[in-house]
Amino acid sequence: MTMTEINPDVPAKGRSLWDDARDRLLANRAAVASMIVLTSITLISILGPILSPHHFDTVYRDYVKVPASLEAYPRADQVEPKLLSVLKRARLTVDSYERNGDTVVAKVTSKREIDPRSTRYVDRSDLFKDAELTDMSADKKSATMRADINYLHFYFGTDANGRDMMTRTFIAGRVSLTIGLLATIVAISIGVLYGATSGYLGGRTDQMMMRVVDILYSLPFIFFVIMLVVFFGRNFILMFIAVGAVEWLDMARIVRGQTLTIKRQEYVQAAEAMGVADGGIVRRHIIPNTLGPVVVYMTLLVPKVILLESFLSFLGLGIQEPMTSWGVLISEGARNLQGAAWMLIFPSIFLTSTLFALNFIGDGLRDALDPKDR
Repeated sequence: MTMTEINPDVPAKGRSLWDDARDRLLANRAAVASMIVLTSITLISILGPILSPHHFDTVYRDYVKVPASLEAYPRADQVEPKLLSVLKRARLTVDSYERNGDTVVAKVTSKREIDPRSTRYVDRSDLFKDAELTDMSADKKSATMRADINYLHFYFGTDANGRDMMTRTFIAGRVSLTIGLLATIVAISIGVLYGATSGYLGGRTDQMMMRVVDILYSLPFIFFVIMLVVFFGRNFILMFIAVGAVEWLDMARIVRGQTLTIKRQEYVQAAEAMGVADGGIVRRHIIPNTLGPVVVYMTLLVPKVILLESFLSFLGLGIQEPMTSWGVLISEGARNLQGAAWMLIFPSIFLTSTLFALNFIGDGLRDALDPKDR
């Protein structure tokens, strides 16, 4: 027989609603592509600063606002002028200069005895390393200064302080994504618990709890953050607490609306008839059945929190130096747009890609978890 016989005694394996939702999500190409992009950005933000040859707060004074390039610095026309400038600060006169591959050699003289520590002036420059004095004359007033050229790559360029933009963009991704995730977890935890409790208890308790939400809605967010900054100072923990402590209000209203519908279902009434406590019903029946809208809202809340953090950092109320975030980098790039456009372009690409990816994932989850669309 060409067709597989079906044994009527073996029951067909059923499919859960979560299996259907997963298949529907994976069939959404935009959502899958966004998950790949978001995973890539997350891995780059985690591993990038570790693999980068530059530390995020290392200052290269000789490379301030250098453009993004795949070629190594210094350029050929930068080596000789910089060496002459360095030796001049060391009070040495250059009689001759020669470059042999990646090594520079200069014959130097001085009216006084040459101090062997003069090599420190060369080593302090970002263009050279391993400087040494050789062929010292008997009177120690002439010698040969030899040093290797220190090649550095700045694929995203450098900022106004001479720091590598690529490493700072990666470390900023860590901060922005962490703030977005932690603030969202705080907002979701408070909002789900508060909304589920309010919707299930109902009556005057519900009215009172919702009036508290309305009062908090009336408080200006910026003034609330400024007040926290004044009392507690500027730090990383404060950022996600401040944002999460405000953004839970929307989540509370969403979960309350879902709870008002769920608590009329038969399985909730059966649990009440069996004498299950209110806390157990909320924990075991109400909250699990609101996870669909909660997961969707969470993916949409993360980009909102990242934008809020970027806005606060743009105003100077967020992350402070030497730590940075995408909002801080974009703020700096906007101030240096005319002379150093790369300072704005690269952080903006990462932030925009993350926001688009999260929104597409949220749309995909909304379609996959919508019970009316099955």
